[in-house]
Amino acid sequence: MTAEAGLPEMLRDLPAWTPDPVELADLELLLAGAYRPLAGFLGSFDAAMVIAGGRLADGTPWPVPVTLAVPKEMTDCERLVLQDPEGVPLAVLQVTEAWQDPTSSGWRLAGPLEPLRAPAHGPFHRLRRRPEQVAAELTGGPVLAVTTREPLHRKQLGQLRQLTEQLGATVLVLPLLGGDHDESLVRALLAVRRELPEGTQVVPVPLPPRPEAPSGSDRDLLLRSHVAAAYGATHLMSDREVEGGAIPAVVPEPWAYDADVEVWRPLARIDPEHVRAELTQEELNELLDKGEPIPEWFTPPAVAAELAAARPPKLRRGLTVFFTGLSGSGKSTVARGLADALIERGGRTVTLLDGDVVRRLLSAGLTFSKADRDLNIRRIGYVAAEITRHGGVAICAPIAPYAATRAEVRKMVSAVGDFVLVYVATPLEECERRDRKGLYAKARAGLIQEFTGISDPYEEPDDADLVLDTSQMTPEEAVQRVLDLLVAGGWVRPE
Repeated sequence: MTAEAGLPEMLRDLPAWTPDPVELADLELLLAGAYRPLAGFLGSFDAAMVIAGGRLADGTPWPVPVTLAVPKEMTDCERLVLQDPEGVPLAVLQVTEAWQDPTSSGWRLAGPLEPLRAPAHGPFHRLRRRPEQVAAELTGGPVLAVTTREPLHRKQLGQLRQLTEQLGATVLVLPLLGGDHDESLVRALLAVRRELPEGTQVVPVPLPPRPEAPSGSDRDLLLRSHVAAAYGATHLMSDREVEGGAIPAVVPEPWAYDADVEVWRPLARIDPEHVRAELTQEELNELLDKGEPIPEWFTPPAVAAELAAARPPKLRRGLTVFFTGLSGSGKSTVARGLADALIERGGRTVTLLDGDVVRRLLSAGLTFSKADRDLNIRRIGYVAAEITRHGGVAICAPIAPYAATRAEVRKMVSAVGDFVLVYVATPLEECERRDRKGLYAKARAGLIQEFTGISDPYEEPDDADLVLDTSQMTPEEAVQRVLDLLVAGGWVRPE
């Protein structure tokens, strides 16, 4: 694609590309100077050296490969406009190398960046300031950075206050954006600012989790250290020490809840009989799923409210029930029956996205090529995710023959709610016997190309939450099986 108008005349004929979410975050941090000394995306040698030993080719410590993936047809570009998902141009990449990743065979472009404009979208954007602006506002003394993807509960607040007093430091809270509930995270941190030392700054940073640096890993902590240092921090609060950081990590002493005097304080000061640990993530999720209150001894009420908003009780949480199976397997019949049953029970907004109906409306004009079938499923997944995001129940019934595309839909929906996959595993012979439209006969005769189950494969799911064979049960029994699963999972009340 070609860059849009709004660029200088000399740049308008350049090709344009929209990086993926992690690469867009890297682009923003590169342009802001938070990734110093990096000035652009890495080439093959630098990337290999970083992966192998955590250093650039010149020996400079750097924890993660910051690279840009592009289609092969863009590898002959000399300059490339990088834009956000809305088509707003952000920077021009001066390509110095096109290279192929040996681990994925994907193509990459390397080179320095020429900034065009800073990203200017998203909630709380007013808080996302350049590192030098933040550093200039901090005092000349120690600055303790807290980089987090989770809210601060009473234990962490107490530990932070203790470390601040020990260091005589100013506090810089850097919520790391790129998770499922960024806005809720920032609101939760702003809600406890009054419990933090005076002068604390909260500055969101676009730093999503990345496969090569899982959250809590050494490379993740080192990247956090580099970014925090760029924002003016002199110390990084961490749950453990790691060598090679841009600034020293400070590990707080263990804290626990003293059930005798009902306060959080250092573990060494508590009688062992009165020690109460904080809630585990599993315990917290269970309370949220059931809609039960989060105890105030664990977290401030304002944080509890944000947790509940980000993870509503299952009875009110958005849900997608995704049926997959061969044509004629009975998935549409069961999906319609489920929709009717949920509407009869009430309390839920239900939307049925049947495969044939979607084809006529949402995906009119698409063919049955693999690319178009994948696009059809992605469109269904997008609509289902939006329904789920707003607390509704989306019931989908496409063939969805390819495992990778189903996985994309699961990931898309799971970011905003819950996803249940139902595999209608009715045998091919029975599907052909039921063939009211004569599609299988036409496919057998070669009149329909790329027909799933005949001339094109169906990849059976190995991650289905429920498997149904409608040749062995009535439609009513199949619907009841799905309802039983939803009741057992907590999404639907029992009758």
